[in-house]
Amino acid sequence: MLWNKKKETISDAVVITDHNFKEFVTDSDIPVFLDFWAPWYGPCKIIGPIIDELATDFKGRVMIGKVNVDQNPHLSQFFKIKSIPTLMFVKNGRLVERMSQLIPKPNLEEMLNDLIDLDVPPREMAETPSNSEEE
Repeated sequence: MLWNKKKETISDAVVITDHNFKEFVTDSDIPVFLDFWAPWYGPCKIIGPIIDELATDFKGRVMIGKVNVDQNPHLSQFFKIKSIPTLMFVKNGRLVERMSQLIPKPNLEEMLNDLIDLDVPPREMAETPSNSEEE
């Protein structure tokens, strides 16, 4: 397995959990890009390093978060995650795009730049994963 020979890198991606979603996503002052993934699934292993690179490339402009679906069942259920990787683009607490497929890095970069420029009104207080159930 050649891809396992790569040097380990430290990612600027934030680990998003059932418990910190509101803090990092709903209340974020910058756009958010979420990767719902699992460590055992091949396509997630392919896109994972790309997500890590984007987290570094867009640091300070877009918060890149990774949600392990096995460890965060509440978020997976709330967003009705049926396939992985599922990628979500959030701005001002609003989900603006969602897709479940592998996307090449140049396309993701373009989408993230579009997300930065997108005009999205702030979200009114509404049900979010972290306040929809007692923790």
